[in-house]
Amino acid sequence: MISLKQLTYALAVEKTLHFKKAAELSNISQSALSTALHELEKQLGLQIFERDNKKVLVTPIGRQVLEKARDIVLQVEDLQHLADARRAPLSYPLTVGLIPTICPYLLPRILPLLNERYPQAQLNIVEEQSHLLVDMVRRGEIDTAILALPFPCEGLLSLEFWQEDFYWVALKGEKYTTRKEITSNELSHCHLMLLKEGHCLKDHILEACNLPAQDANQGFGATSLNTLIQMVLGNLGTTLIPEMAMDPLISQYPSLAAVHLNEPGPHRRIAFLVRPNYSCTSSVEALMEICKGALTRRN
Repeated sequence: MISLKQLTYALAVEKTLHFKKAAELSNISQSALSTALHELEKQLGLQIFERDNKKVLVTPIGRQVLEKARDIVLQVEDLQHLADARRAPLSYPLTVGLIPTICPYLLPRILPLLNERYPQAQLNIVEEQSHLLVDMVRRGEIDTAILALPFPCEGLLSLEFWQEDFYWVALKGEKYTTRKEITSNELSHCHLMLLKEGHCLKDHILEACNLPAQDANQGFGATSLNTLIQMVLGNLGTTLIPEMAMDPLISQYPSLAAVHLNEPGPHRRIAFLVRPNYSCTSSVEALMEICKGALTRRN
């Protein structure tokens, strides 16, 4: 009979496309994993993987098998979640994904409150870009993800809990830095530096400012907001950052000025993403309340 472990091992191979890495991920020996998958293919009477000494490929029929396997594993996990849902919120491990433009600015705010209200809470944090986190939620690799909207997340539920605007950051003394507001038209006269492609914050800024992508960066780019701030300090240009990052990023630099972007907002919306059939929403809701309380307290 096909076992849940066999399906889990097969999904691990699909994820890594490497038998040794899949075995390490599954905490078993490579020979045990290979034996289990060979038995699975024998029971099904078809080949899921093509493998040699250099690579592993998923066969066309194997893709269909793995999709069914993923659904089965998720349904079994949901059964366990039904039992977990009857327990107190955050009394069991919760894996949460966050994007890089939220993670380092939200976590320091919520963790003290979390430890105070739910000392038994066990959070596992995954920091990745939005498209990877959405896929991980869909696949059941993480329980929930905190993303900035708008972002394509069809098939998932979005639980919005925060809205914020962007602020233009430049060295004091530059044009517009003595003002409280700046428009996107005025930004066109500034040397604007944004994150590299793949970060949804860049797309949200371009949308809020109604700017074409080619007008941003002009040869510069970064993978973190902290790097952008260092580039501003080095007089390489100016940038835009979200409100929640204001205090940790610029409060220690008196030479920097922050000016609110005077364009229709909110410029981005923050939400939890969960699968529609996810049964442990009480923990997500509890964490969401902590996030709202922490952000409200500091703003």
